[in-house]
Amino acid sequence: MCLFRPDSFLAEYPRITPECDRWRPMVIDDCTHSFEELARRVLPIHLERLQINIATPLSMADFAERGAGTKTLLKRCRLAEDFSGCYVFLEREKPVYVGISRTVFQRLSQHVKGTSHFDATLAYRIAESGMHTRESRTKRMANPEFRSLFNGKKEYLRTLKVAYVEIQNPLELYVFEPYCAMELDTNLWNTFRTH
Repeated sequence: MCLFRPDSFLAEYPRITPECDRWRPMVIDDCTHSFEELARRVLPIHLERLQINIATPLSMADFAERGAGTKTLLKRCRLAEDFSGCYVFLEREKPVYVGISRTVFQRLSQHVKGTSHFDATLAYRIAESGMHTRESRTKRMANPEFRSLFNGKKEYLRTLKVAYVEIQNPLELYVFEPYCAMELDTNLWNTFRTH
């Protein structure tokens, strides 16, 4: 039941009609699927494609290779250009982290080559998980002891495998990340808390 529905509101938002309280799917970022369609059909298809790629993952050590930039890595994988998509880190075939990016290969390199909490965010999150002090990220990164721990966690990430799936539509991509994290049970390192 709608408590507020003046005629001026209806004129401004023609998707609502007096005959029907139901919203028609709103197009966001060119995604024409309703949320129900995303949840029931689209997201499971993306997950199925990702699970196929999980069977033949890449080594994160390749993304840490000195002198191997994004273009080189894309070429090795027979890809013409970087792409928007979702990736999952695997430790001994078990998913441990799900991430998304508009430039997946560049982002994967940042995870293992990054030098700050801005680019190597997962290494930072793992390193800080054992800390019980309230310091700013900048102060932590300036601490030599923490920096050593942070670098060790980047080394850990280099031992993992990674699989990915291309998802071009931004809305599908953003909705897929928590769906995928929940389906793959990556709750140890995935969080959706905002800063």
